[in-house]
Amino acid sequence: MNVILLEKINKLGELGDQVSVKSGFGRNYLLPQGKALPATVANIKMFEERRAELEAAAAEASGTANTRAEALEGKEVVIVRKAGEEGRMFGSVTNSDVAEALTAAGTDVEKREVRMPEGAIRELGEYAIEIHLHTDVNTTVKVIVEAE
Repeated sequence: MNVILLEKINKLGELGDQVSVKSGFGRNYLLPQGKALPATVANIKMFEERRAELEAAAAEASGTANTRAEALEGKEVVIVRKAGEEGRMFGSVTNSDVAEALTAAGTDVEKREVRMPEGAIRELGEYAIEIHLHTDVNTTVKVIVEAE
């Protein structure tokens, strides 16, 4: 299935690129999410007419993400949890807990923007957590998990 990308997609292409993707990926993800259009003659013509508008929207989104990244740069949050004597927590700290702590600290962060590739935090300590704000914009915050 050939599609025209309406925004930059990691490991696939830039805004305006015509790429070939598997039918399921195009039909079930790219098209419903508004990230691409089928590469028909009519859609190609319509895209070329809207190209400047889409590029301006992409630049604005990138600028907003950069501003948010600057606000988060060097930020440190403390999350308090019940823990046993060995430093093992009762429960865990997940991406939604980190997002809530950052939002409470004054910077709005959504749960889906918090990247925790090793999974939930299950022990007390300091952790560097990556925040993915935009396709090209990532920043790192320091999360300290302390015992209650």
